[in-house]
Amino acid sequence: MTTHAIRTRFVAPALMVLGMLSVPAFASTPAPARQPAPAAAAPKPFKVPTRTEFKLDNGLEVSLLPYGDMPKVALQLAIDTGNIHEKATETWLADLTGKLLSEGTTTRSAEQIAQAAASLGGSLNIGTTMDQTFIGLEVLSESAPDAVALIADVIQNPAFPPAEVDRVKGDLVREMAIYKSQPGTLANERLLQSLYGDHPYGRYFPPEAQLKGYTAEAVRAHYDANIGAARARLYVVGRFEPAQVEKAIKDAFSGWKAGPARLKNPPKQRVAKAVQFIDRPGSVQSTVRVAVKALPPSHQDYVKQTVLNTLLGGYFSSRITANIREAKGYTYSPYSEVSAHLDDAYWVQNADVTTAVTGESLKEILSEVATLRKTPPPAEELSAVQSYLAGTFLLQNSSRGGIINQLRFVDLHGLPDAYLQNYVQSVMAVTPEDVQKLAAKMLTREAMTFIVVGDQKVVAPQLKVVSPALK
Repeated sequence: MTTHAIRTRFVAPALMVLGMLSVPAFASTPAPARQPAPAAAAPKPFKVPTRTEFKLDNGLEVSLLPYGDMPKVALQLAIDTGNIHEKATETWLADLTGKLLSEGTTTRSAEQIAQAAASLGGSLNIGTTMDQTFIGLEVLSESAPDAVALIADVIQNPAFPPAEVDRVKGDLVREMAIYKSQPGTLANERLLQSLYGDHPYGRYFPPEAQLKGYTAEAVRAHYDANIGAARARLYVVGRFEPAQVEKAIKDAFSGWKAGPARLKNPPKQRVAKAVQFIDRPGSVQSTVRVAVKALPPSHQDYVKQTVLNTLLGGYFSSRITANIREAKGYTYSPYSEVSAHLDDAYWVQNADVTTAVTGESLKEILSEVATLRKTPPPAEELSAVQSYLAGTFLLQNSSRGGIINQLRFVDLHGLPDAYLQNYVQSVMAVTPEDVQKLAAKMLTREAMTFIVVGDQKVVAPQLKVVSPALK
C-alpha cells in the first residue's frame, strides 16, 4: 500500500514577531524572481554485472555474480515448479511440500536446520509461487560454502515426518479460513476462476477436505514427480571466492537426482463480459476487480505495457488513483498491476470503494481507460512515469536479493540479460503514441472481466449507468 505524507508548514513564534516588526523596512523591496526548478537528470542505465554460468551433469544450472563491497553473499536455489504442476486433486500440495522442506532432513531436525542457518549469520527462506519453489539464504562471505551445503541438504534429503505433515497441514487449514474471510481474497479467487477455469492458475483454494487429506506419502510423491536438478538454477550473488564456491556446489549437488525436465503448462484465458458478484449483505465497501488479458514478459511490447500500467493505475500519481482517490474520494488505495506467469499475463485494476459509489467508481475507471485508448498522454505526464520506473528499477537492483530476483525473472521467462541491461533505455524510449496504441489494442471493454464483492442489493442498480458491458 502506498502512503502519502502530508507536510505542514510551521513558523516559529519568534520569527513571526520578527516578520511583523520588519514589514515597513522591506515593504518596498520587490520579491526575488522565482527561478525555475532545474531539469531532472536523465536516468542512468543499469549496468548488469557479468555472471559466470556453468551446468552440472544432472542439469543443475548455476549463476555466479560478484557484486558489492560488503563481505556478504546471497544464495538462492530456484526450481521451476510450483502450483503450476498440481493436479486438480493436489491444490496447495506444492505449498505444503515447500513448507515441509525446513521441517527436517535425513541428517538434521528442523531445529538443527534453523541453528545451522543462524550459525552462518542468516536464516533460511523457503517459498512457493505459482511457477517456482525457492530456497534462499544470505550469509557472510566466508560462510558461502557451508551455506551451499545446507541448501543442498534441505532440498535433496527432506524427511517429511508424518507428525510435521499433520501440524503444517493444520496451519494451512487455519490460514485458509482467515484468507476466506477477507473480501479482497474472495475477489481474487473469483477472478482467477473466471480467467483460468480448472487450470492450476484458477484453483486458488483447495477444498478443506482435500487439504486435510494430504499425507506424508502424497507429499513425497509430489516431491519426486516435480523437484530435481533438471528444473533448478542456483544463484550466488555478492562477495565470494569463485573457485571455492564452485567446488562447494559441485561437491554438494552433483549427486542430486536430475528429476523431471522443465514442463510448460500455459493456460488459455477466458473472457467474462458481465459483472460477477459475491454478495456480502450490509457491507459498507465494495471490492472491485477490472481485468483483461495482458502481454507476457516474453512479448516485445512488455516494457511498453509496464509504462501503460504505471501511468493508468500503477503508482500514486496514476490517472485512476488521481481520479477515484484524490479527486472523488471514493477509495483510499486503488492500484493496477500486471500479473505475469510463464507465457501468460493479465492486467487488473484493484480498488475497495464505498458501497454507495461502486457504480460511479467503475464508471470513472472505465472513463480513464477510454480516454487513454483514444488520446496519447502528454509528454510531461509520460516523462514522470518513465523517471519513476527507471528510478524504481535501479533501487530494486541495489541489493544482492534484488539482483537475484531480476535474474530469476529473465531466466524464468527466457529473456536475455540484455533485457536488464537495456531496461531503462527501453522505458525511456516509449512514446505517447506507443501507450495510446497499446491501450487501444489491449484494454477493450468486450474483453474485460468484472468482479464485485459487496452488498449486491445496493450495488446492482448502480451498474445500469455504467455501460452495456456491465448490465
